[in-house]
Order: sequence, then C-alpha cells, then structure tokens
Amino acid sequence: MRFLTAGTYLIALLLLSAFSIAQDTKPLPASPSQSREDQSKLEQLRNLPIQWLIGPYIPPSGPFTPLTGRERTRVYFVQTYLNVGTYMARAFAAGIDQAQGDPHEWGGGAAGYGRRFASRYGQFVIENTFVAAGNAALGYEPRYDLCRCTGFWPRSKHAVLRNFVTYNNTERELRPQIPLYLGAFGAGAISSTWMPGHPSALRNGAWVALQEAGYGSGINWVSEFAIDILHKFGIKVDRK
Repeated sequence: MRFLTAGTYLIALLLLSAFSIAQDTKPLPASPSQSREDQSKLEQLRNLPIQWLIGPYIPPSGPFTPLTGRERTRVYFVQTYLNVGTYMARAFAAGIDQAQGDPHEWGGGAAGYGRRFASRYGQFVIENTFVAAGNAALGYEPRYDLCRCTGFWPRSKHAVLRNFVTYNNTERELRPQIPLYLGAFGAGAISSTWMPGHPSALRNGAWVALQEAGYGSGINWVSEFAIDILHKFGIKVDRK
C-alpha cells in the first residue's frame, strides 16, 4: 500500500540524513587551522540536544511528569516549526508525490515540488494543531517517550505501539491516540479544499488518517533509534 511505501522511504531518508551529518562532521585533511575549525564544528554538533532532530521527547530515565499549559505550548511549537525532522519528513513526502506525479495538475520541476511541499507542510501544521488541542483537552502526553527497555525488537514494538496509544495525565495509564487520528482526518478533509479537483473531504480525510498509521510508526521508530544511529557515526548524543 502507498502509505507503507511512504513510511519506508521516510525511514530511509532519515537514516541517510544521519549518515550525511556524520560524513559532514568528519575532519578533512587540511591545514591545522582548518582541522581545529572542523573539530570545533563537530563538538558543537555533539552538544546539540537530540530534540533538534526528533522534537521534544521523554528520556528513558527519571519520572514522568505531566506538562503545564506553557510546556504544552512550547512542545507544540518545537514539534511543528522548530526541528529538522519535521521539515525533512515533509520534504521527502513531497519528493515521493513529485516522483509519482501526484497530483498531476501541479506539474513537475521546482514549481510543482514547491506546491507539493507547501501542501504537505500545511496539512501537517493543521493536523498537529488539532492534535495538540485534543491532547491538551484530554490531558494526553504529546511527546514521544523513549523505551525503557533494551533490544531491537522490544524497542521497535514500543515505537509502533506509541503511534496508537499514549499516556493520559497520570503518566501511567495508556489511552488510544484518538486526537492523533482525528487530527489527521481533519487535516486531510481541510487540505482537500486546495487540492486540484477538490477531492471528497471524507475520502481525503480517511486517506490521511490511514497514512498516519504508516508515517507515524516510521517516525517513532526513527525517533527511538536516532541516538543509536548517530552514535554509530561518532556523534555522541546522550539519551538523557
């Protein structure tokens, strides 16, 4: 199905991005001053919090504490506007749309890609706004919590499950991710108004909600293993 393929492509993109970052930070044979500059850039990158890539998250240690209203607002803005992963995901999804010529009325080239990226990002902003409001109303946890387990498969299972359940305000009881899928449905329905031919709002909303199951699981998986991936390329980011 298309959403599974897109989710696979998204994972591949973020893995390649981590590789690209690591490659860019390797010291190059150059003059001593250039080597010192490269080492300084590497240290700056290592000191960046991992949320610059995956957004706000709960570390796998320490207590879970409910968010205040101000903290929820900050999480929303970082998730929506202020992390690299958000833009990478939408850029890659737009690239898939471009390769498939979907929608074909938008044509190709830079102009066509720009329309597709703007559509994908606009849809995401609407979705995450709905999701943030729903989570706040129900007291649900909006952040991804890194698994307090070990092993590839237990952590992978945790990442997928968190796309369907999250903690309520007790930070102990799991609840269905109702705001997430209602937000995806609403964003899909609204985005149909700017799509060529104005497709059915109900059908487009259902399709975007279905995509969320694939995209969201893939993004959670990358979030779960992002620190490990960076470690493989010499970028030592603390999971805490």
